[in-house]
Amino acid sequence: MLQQLLEQGYEEMVAIRRHLHMYPELSFHEVHTPAYIANYHRELGLEVREGVGGRGVVATLRGAKPGKTVAIRADFDALPIQELNDVPYKSKNDGVMHACGHDGHTAIALGLAKALVKMQDELTGNVVFIHQFAEEITPGGAIAMIEDGCLEGVDVIFGTHLWAPMPLGEIQVREGAIMAAADAVNIHIQGRGGHGAEPHQAVDAVLVGAQFVTNTQAVVARKVDPLKPAVFSVGHFEAINSFNVIADTVQLKGTVRTFDADVRDVMEREIEAVLKSVCDANGATYTYDYVRGYPPVVNHAAETAFVANIAQQYATVSTTPPMMIGEDFGYYMEHVPGTFFFTGAKNPAWEAVYPHHHARFEFDERAMLIAAKTLGDATLQYLAQ
Repeated sequence: MLQQLLEQGYEEMVAIRRHLHMYPELSFHEVHTPAYIANYHRELGLEVREGVGGRGVVATLRGAKPGKTVAIRADFDALPIQELNDVPYKSKNDGVMHACGHDGHTAIALGLAKALVKMQDELTGNVVFIHQFAEEITPGGAIAMIEDGCLEGVDVIFGTHLWAPMPLGEIQVREGAIMAAADAVNIHIQGRGGHGAEPHQAVDAVLVGAQFVTNTQAVVARKVDPLKPAVFSVGHFEAINSFNVIADTVQLKGTVRTFDADVRDVMEREIEAVLKSVCDANGATYTYDYVRGYPPVVNHAAETAFVANIAQQYATVSTTPPMMIGEDFGYYMEHVPGTFFFTGAKNPAWEAVYPHHHARFEFDERAMLIAAKTLGDATLQYLAQ
Protein backbone atom coordinates (compact mmCIF):
# COMPACT_ATOMS: atom_id res chain seq x y z
CA MET A 1 0.00 0.00 0.00
CA LEU A 2 2.80 2.42 0.86
CA GLN A 3 4.33 2.14 -2.58
CA GLN A 4 1.03 3.01 -4.25
CA LEU A 5 0.56 5.99 -1.94
CA LEU A 6 4.04 7.25 -2.76
CA GLU A 7 3.42 6.88 -6.49
CA GLN A 8 0.16 8.80 -6.14
CA GLY A 9 1.99 11.55 -4.26
CA TYR A 10 4.96 11.75 -6.62
CA GLU A 11 3.77 14.84 -8.49
CA GLU A 12 3.35 16.70 -5.21
CA MET A 13 6.82 15.55 -4.17
CA VAL A 14 8.19 17.10 -7.36
CA ALA A 15 6.24 20.30 -6.73
CA ILE A 16 7.64 20.54 -3.19
CA ARG A 17 11.17 20.03 -4.44
CA ARG A 18 10.79 22.72 -7.09
CA HIS A 19 9.28 25.19 -4.63
CA LEU A 20 12.20 24.68 -2.27
CA HIS A 21 14.62 24.95 -5.19
CA MET A 22 13.23 28.38 -6.05
CA TYR A 23 13.68 29.68 -2.52
CA PRO A 24 16.99 28.30 -1.22
CA GLU A 25 18.54 29.50 2.03
CA LEU A 26 22.13 29.35 3.21
CA SER A 27 23.39 27.30 6.14
CA PHE A 28 22.59 28.86 9.53
CA HIS A 29 20.37 31.43 7.77
CA GLU A 30 17.36 29.20 7.07
CA VAL A 31 14.09 30.91 8.02
CA HIS A 32 11.36 30.26 5.47
CA THR A 33 12.41 26.68 4.71
CA PRO A 34 12.00 25.31 8.26
CA ALA A 35 8.72 27.23 8.60
CA TYR A 36 7.46 25.62 5.38
CA ILE A 37 8.49 22.16 6.61
CA ALA A 38 6.90 22.65 10.03
CA ASN A 39 3.63 23.88 8.53
CA TYR A 40 3.47 20.94 6.13
CA HIS A 41 3.89 18.40 8.94
CA ARG A 42 1.48 20.27 11.18
CA GLU A 43 -1.21 20.15 8.50
CA LEU A 44 -0.69 16.37 8.35
CA GLY A 45 -1.41 16.18 12.07
CA LEU A 46 2.09 15.30 13.24
CA GLU A 47 3.67 16.50 16.47
CA VAL A 48 6.07 19.27 15.49
CA ARG A 49 9.03 20.87 17.26
CA GLU A 50 10.60 23.93 15.68
CA GLY A 51 13.91 25.60 16.43
CA VAL A 52 15.51 22.29 17.37
CA GLY A 53 19.21 22.92 17.89
CA GLY A 54 18.72 26.34 16.34
CA ARG A 55 16.82 26.02 13.06
CA GLY A 56 15.91 22.33 12.87
CA VAL A 57 12.46 20.77 12.69
CA VAL A 58 11.44 17.44 14.22
CA ALA A 59 8.06 15.94 13.36
CA THR A 60 6.76 12.77 15.01
CA LEU A 61 4.17 10.40 13.60
CA ARG A 62 2.81 8.08 16.29
CA GLY A 63 1.36 4.78 15.18
CA ALA A 64 -1.85 3.30 16.54
CA LYS A 65 0.12 0.80 18.62
CA PRO A 66 3.25 1.33 20.73
CA GLY A 67 6.53 0.03 19.39
CA LYS A 68 9.97 1.04 18.19
CA THR A 69 10.88 4.41 16.72
CA VAL A 70 12.51 4.96 13.31
CA ALA A 71 14.12 8.29 12.41
CA ILE A 72 14.41 9.59 8.86
CA ARG A 73 16.85 12.46 8.38
CA ALA A 74 16.72 15.06 5.60
CA ASP A 75 18.87 18.21 5.31
CA PHE A 76 17.55 21.45 3.81
CA ASP A 77 20.30 24.09 3.49
CA ALA A 78 21.61 25.45 0.18
CA LEU A 79 24.94 26.76 -1.13
CA PRO A 80 26.38 30.21 -2.00
CA ILE A 81 26.25 29.55 -5.77
CA GLN A 82 24.62 31.56 -8.56
CA GLU A 83 22.45 29.10 -10.47
CA LEU A 84 23.07 28.87 -14.23
CA ASN A 85 20.30 26.40 -15.09
CA ASP A 86 17.52 27.76 -17.30
CA VAL A 87 14.52 26.00 -15.76
CA PRO A 88 11.09 27.28 -14.64
CA TYR A 89 12.01 26.59 -11.03
CA LYS A 90 15.37 28.38 -11.13
CA SER A 91 16.50 29.92 -7.85
CA LYS A 92 14.95 33.30 -7.13
CA ASN A 93 17.47 34.09 -4.40
CA ASP A 94 20.48 35.77 -5.94
CA GLY A 95 23.74 33.94 -5.27
CA VAL A 96 22.06 31.01 -3.50
CA MET A 97 21.26 27.61 -4.99
CA HIS A 98 20.25 24.09 -4.05
CA ALA A 99 23.26 22.57 -5.80
CA CYS A 100 23.54 19.36 -3.77
CA GLY A 101 20.07 17.78 -3.70
CA HIS A 102 18.92 18.89 -0.25
CA ASP A 103 15.68 20.20 -1.76
CA GLY A 104 15.08 16.66 -2.98
CA HIS A 105 15.92 15.13 0.40
CA THR A 106 13.33 17.36 2.05
CA ALA A 107 10.69 16.55 -0.56
CA ILE A 108 11.33 12.83 -0.02
CA ALA A 109 10.76 13.14 3.72
CA LEU A 110 7.60 15.22 3.34
CA GLY A 111 6.18 12.89 0.70
CA LEU A 112 6.92 9.89 2.87
CA ALA A 113 5.29 11.54 5.87
CA LYS A 114 2.10 12.20 3.92
CA ALA A 115 1.94 8.59 2.75
CA LEU A 116 2.59 7.15 6.21
CA VAL A 117 -0.06 9.33 7.81
CA LYS A 118 -2.61 7.50 5.68
CA MET A 119 -1.37 4.25 7.20
CA GLN A 120 -1.23 5.53 10.78
CA ASP A 121 -3.91 3.14 12.04
CA GLU A 122 -1.77 0.22 10.88
CA LEU A 123 1.52 1.45 12.33
CA THR A 124 3.13 -0.19 15.33
CA GLY A 125 5.61 2.32 16.68
CA ASN A 126 6.65 5.82 15.66
CA VAL A 127 8.41 7.63 12.82
CA VAL A 128 10.49 10.73 13.55
CA PHE A 129 11.34 13.05 10.67
CA ILE A 130 14.53 14.97 11.44
CA HIS A 131 14.82 17.99 9.16
CA GLN A 132 18.33 19.29 9.62
CA PHE A 133 19.70 22.73 8.91
CA ALA A 134 23.31 23.62 7.99
CA GLU A 135 24.76 20.37 6.73
CA GLU A 136 27.10 22.20 4.37
CA ILE A 137 29.12 24.19 6.94
CA THR A 138 30.83 22.98 10.09
CA PRO A 139 29.97 22.59 12.89
CA GLY A 140 26.78 21.64 11.05
CA GLY A 141 23.29 21.25 12.39
CA ALA A 142 23.33 17.59 13.39
CA ILE A 143 25.33 17.93 16.60
CA ALA A 144 23.18 20.81 17.85
CA MET A 145 19.96 18.95 17.07
CA ILE A 146 21.21 15.86 18.88
CA GLU A 147 22.07 17.95 21.93
CA ASP A 148 18.53 19.34 21.75
CA GLY A 149 17.03 15.86 21.92
CA CYS A 150 16.14 14.97 18.33
CA LEU A 151 17.22 11.35 18.92
CA GLU A 152 15.36 10.82 22.19
CA GLY A 153 13.55 7.49 22.01
CA VAL A 154 14.92 6.71 18.53
CA ASP A 155 15.94 3.09 17.93
CA VAL A 156 17.38 3.41 14.42
CA ILE A 157 18.08 6.13 11.86
CA PHE A 158 18.07 5.96 8.06
CA GLY A 159 19.22 8.52 5.52
CA THR A 160 20.08 8.82 1.85
CA HIS A 161 21.83 11.21 -0.50
CA LEU A 162 20.59 11.69 -4.04
CA TRP A 163 23.73 11.15 -6.08
CA ALA A 164 23.88 12.76 -9.53
CA PRO A 165 27.03 10.96 -10.79
CA MET A 166 25.31 7.58 -10.30
CA PRO A 167 22.67 6.38 -12.80
CA LEU A 168 19.00 6.42 -11.95
CA GLY A 169 17.88 2.99 -10.78
CA GLU A 170 21.00 2.25 -8.75
CA ILE A 171 21.56 2.36 -5.01
CA GLN A 172 24.96 2.08 -3.36
CA VAL A 173 25.51 0.97 0.23
CA ARG A 174 28.51 0.23 2.38
CA GLU A 175 29.02 -1.36 5.78
CA GLY A 176 31.46 0.59 7.93
CA ALA A 177 33.04 3.88 6.89
CA ILE A 178 31.33 5.24 3.79
CA MET A 179 32.30 8.93 4.05
CA ALA A 180 35.36 10.56 5.56
CA ALA A 181 36.04 12.82 8.50
CA ALA A 182 36.38 16.35 7.14
CA ASP A 183 38.77 18.71 8.93
CA ALA A 184 40.00 22.23 8.12
CA VAL A 185 43.52 23.63 8.36
CA ASN A 186 44.15 27.38 8.65
CA ILE A 187 47.74 28.65 8.53
CA HIS A 188 49.38 32.06 8.75
CA ILE A 189 53.05 32.29 7.79
CA GLN A 190 54.92 35.40 8.90
CA GLY A 191 58.10 36.27 7.05
CA ARG A 192 59.77 39.62 6.43
CA GLY A 193 58.85 41.66 3.41
CA GLY A 194 61.29 43.34 1.10
CA HIS A 195 62.13 44.55 -2.38
CA GLY A 196 61.86 41.97 -5.14
CA ALA A 197 65.38 42.86 -6.25
CA GLU A 198 66.87 42.23 -2.79
CA PRO A 199 65.60 38.81 -1.63
CA HIS A 200 68.65 38.33 0.62
CA GLN A 201 67.31 41.03 2.92
CA ALA A 202 63.86 39.48 3.29
CA VAL A 203 62.17 36.29 4.44
CA ASP A 204 59.96 35.30 1.54
CA ALA A 205 56.64 34.04 2.95
CA VAL A 206 55.58 32.83 -0.51
CA LEU A 207 58.66 30.65 -0.79
CA VAL A 208 58.07 29.26 2.70
CA GLY A 209 54.43 28.55 1.89
CA ALA A 210 55.32 26.85 -1.37
CA GLN A 211 57.89 24.63 0.35
CA PHE A 212 55.30 23.76 2.98
CA VAL A 213 52.68 22.74 0.41
CA THR A 214 55.18 20.60 -1.45
CA ASN A 215 56.67 18.98 1.64
CA THR A 216 53.32 18.08 3.19
CA GLN A 217 52.66 15.65 0.36
CA ALA A 218 55.21 13.41 2.06
CA VAL A 219 53.01 13.25 5.17
CA VAL A 220 50.52 10.93 3.49
CA ALA A 221 53.23 9.13 1.53
CA ARG A 222 55.60 8.48 4.44
CA LYS A 223 53.80 9.01 7.75
CA VAL A 224 50.49 7.25 7.16
CA ASP A 225 49.87 3.51 6.88
CA PRO A 226 49.44 2.99 3.10
CA LEU A 227 46.43 0.75 3.77
CA LYS A 228 44.62 3.63 5.47
CA PRO A 229 43.45 6.47 3.19
CA ALA A 230 44.23 10.12 3.88
CA VAL A 231 44.18 13.34 1.90
CA PHE A 232 45.54 16.82 2.56
CA SER A 233 44.59 19.45 -0.02
CA VAL A 234 45.48 23.13 0.11
CA GLY A 235 42.69 25.06 -1.58
CA HIS A 236 43.64 28.61 -0.61
CA PHE A 237 47.07 30.26 -0.90
CA GLU A 238 47.04 34.04 -0.61
CA ALA A 239 49.72 36.71 -0.57
CA ILE A 240 48.41 40.12 -1.63
CA ASN A 241 51.37 42.09 -2.92
CA SER A 242 52.70 44.03 -5.85
CA PHE A 243 54.65 41.99 -8.42
CA ASN A 244 57.93 43.46 -7.26
CA VAL A 245 57.47 43.04 -3.51
CA ILE A 246 58.54 40.02 -1.50
CA ALA A 247 55.59 39.03 0.63
CA ASP A 248 55.89 39.16 4.39
CA THR A 249 52.75 37.09 5.07
CA VAL A 250 50.90 34.21 3.47
CA GLN A 251 47.52 32.71 4.36
CA LEU A 252 46.84 29.06 3.57
CA LYS A 253 43.67 27.05 4.01
CA GLY A 254 43.19 23.38 3.34
CA THR A 255 41.24 20.27 4.20
CA VAL A 256 42.19 16.90 5.65
CA ARG A 257 40.08 13.79 4.95
CA THR A 258 40.52 10.54 6.86
CA PHE A 259 38.56 7.50 8.00
CA ASP A 260 40.71 6.21 10.87
CA ALA A 261 40.96 8.08 14.19
CA ASP A 262 44.67 7.33 14.54
CA VAL A 263 45.38 8.59 11.04
CA ARG A 264 43.46 11.75 11.85
CA ASP A 265 45.79 12.32 14.81
CA VAL A 266 48.86 11.65 12.66
CA MET A 267 47.74 14.16 10.03
CA GLU A 268 47.10 16.89 12.57
CA ARG A 269 50.48 16.36 14.22
CA GLU A 270 52.66 15.81 11.15
CA ILE A 271 51.31 18.71 9.08
CA GLU A 272 52.35 21.06 11.85
CA ALA A 273 55.72 19.33 12.13
CA VAL A 274 56.37 20.06 8.45
CA LEU A 275 55.19 23.64 8.87
CA LYS A 276 57.49 24.21 11.84
CA SER A 277 60.53 22.73 10.13
CA VAL A 278 60.07 24.79 6.97
CA CYS A 279 59.52 28.00 8.92
CA ASP A 280 62.49 27.34 11.21
CA ALA A 281 64.73 26.66 8.23
CA ASN A 282 63.78 29.95 6.58
CA GLY A 283 63.52 32.20 9.63
CA ALA A 284 59.74 32.56 9.49
CA THR A 285 57.08 32.09 12.16
CA TYR A 286 53.58 30.69 11.91
CA THR A 287 50.20 30.12 13.49
CA TYR A 288 48.48 26.77 12.97
CA ASP A 289 44.78 26.10 13.51
CA TYR A 290 43.56 22.56 12.91
CA VAL A 291 39.76 22.46 13.12
CA ARG A 292 38.16 19.05 13.51
CA GLY A 293 35.01 18.93 11.47
CA TYR A 294 32.53 16.13 10.87
CA PRO A 295 33.43 12.61 11.97
CA PRO A 296 33.42 9.83 9.38
CA VAL A 297 30.05 8.38 8.46
CA VAL A 298 30.26 4.81 9.75
CA ASN A 299 27.33 2.57 8.82
CA HIS A 300 26.26 -0.20 11.16
CA ALA A 301 26.46 -3.70 9.69
CA ALA A 302 23.00 -5.08 10.51
CA GLU A 303 21.14 -1.94 9.47
CA THR A 304 23.12 -1.67 6.22
CA ALA A 305 22.36 -5.28 5.27
CA PHE A 306 18.72 -4.71 6.22
CA VAL A 307 18.30 -1.68 3.94
CA ALA A 308 20.34 -3.25 1.11
CA ASN A 309 18.01 -6.24 1.07
CA ILE A 310 14.94 -4.00 0.89
CA ALA A 311 16.44 -1.71 -1.76
CA GLN A 312 16.80 -4.62 -4.21
CA GLN A 313 13.06 -4.33 -4.86
CA TYR A 314 13.46 -0.82 -6.23
CA ALA A 315 16.97 -0.56 -7.65
CA THR A 316 20.17 -2.36 -8.53
CA VAL A 317 22.18 -2.48 -5.33
CA SER A 318 25.96 -2.44 -5.17
CA THR A 319 28.71 -1.64 -2.68
CA THR A 320 30.30 1.77 -3.00
CA PRO A 321 33.97 2.34 -2.23
CA PRO A 322 34.58 4.78 0.63
CA MET A 323 34.28 8.41 -0.43
CA MET A 324 36.46 11.26 0.82
CA ILE A 325 33.52 13.68 0.93
CA GLY A 326 32.14 14.71 4.33
CA GLU A 327 28.66 14.58 5.88
CA ASP A 328 27.51 15.22 9.44
CA PHE A 329 25.13 12.24 9.38
CA GLY A 330 27.94 10.43 11.17
CA TYR A 331 27.06 12.24 14.41
CA TYR A 332 23.66 10.52 14.53
CA MET A 333 25.18 7.06 14.21
CA GLU A 334 27.51 7.75 17.12
CA HIS A 335 24.34 7.63 19.24
CA VAL A 336 21.99 5.16 17.53
CA PRO A 337 22.44 2.41 14.94
CA GLY A 338 21.62 3.21 11.36
CA THR A 339 22.79 3.46 7.78
CA PHE A 340 23.27 6.09 5.08
CA PHE A 341 23.16 5.18 1.38
CA PHE A 342 23.41 6.79 -2.04
CA THR A 343 20.47 6.88 -4.46
CA GLY A 344 21.45 7.22 -8.12
CA ALA A 345 19.98 10.34 -9.74
CA LYS A 346 21.64 10.67 -13.15
CA ASN A 347 19.27 10.79 -16.09
CA PRO A 348 20.67 8.36 -18.69
CA ALA A 349 19.57 10.70 -21.51
CA TRP A 350 21.59 13.67 -20.29
CA GLU A 351 24.70 14.40 -22.34
CA ALA A 352 26.32 16.44 -19.56
CA VAL A 353 26.23 15.57 -15.88
CA TYR A 354 27.42 18.32 -13.58
CA PRO A 355 28.87 17.48 -10.18
CA HIS A 356 27.41 18.39 -6.83
CA HIS A 357 28.13 22.01 -5.83
CA HIS A 358 28.19 23.11 -9.50
CA ALA A 359 26.15 26.05 -10.80
CA ARG A 360 24.46 23.74 -13.31
CA PHE A 361 23.84 20.86 -10.91
CA GLU A 362 20.62 18.94 -11.51
CA PHE A 363 19.24 15.49 -10.72
CA ASP A 364 16.58 13.22 -12.13
CA GLU A 365 13.57 13.76 -9.89
CA ARG A 366 12.41 10.17 -10.34
CA ALA A 367 15.21 9.24 -7.95
CA MET A 368 13.15 10.78 -5.15
CA LEU A 369 10.48 8.11 -5.60
CA ILE A 370 13.06 5.31 -5.47
CA ALA A 371 14.55 6.77 -2.31
CA ALA A 372 11.14 7.30 -0.70
CA LYS A 373 10.08 3.72 -1.42
CA THR A 374 13.32 2.34 0.01
CA LEU A 375 13.21 4.47 3.15
CA GLY A 376 9.48 3.88 3.60
CA ASP A 377 9.68 0.12 3.19
CA ALA A 378 12.68 -0.01 5.55
CA THR A 379 10.68 1.96 8.11
CA LEU A 380 7.64 -0.30 7.92
CA GLN A 381 9.62 -3.53 8.05
CA TYR A 382 11.73 -2.32 10.96
CA LEU A 383 8.63 -1.35 12.95
CA ALA A 384 7.00 -4.70 12.14
CA GLN A 385 9.92 -6.69 13.59
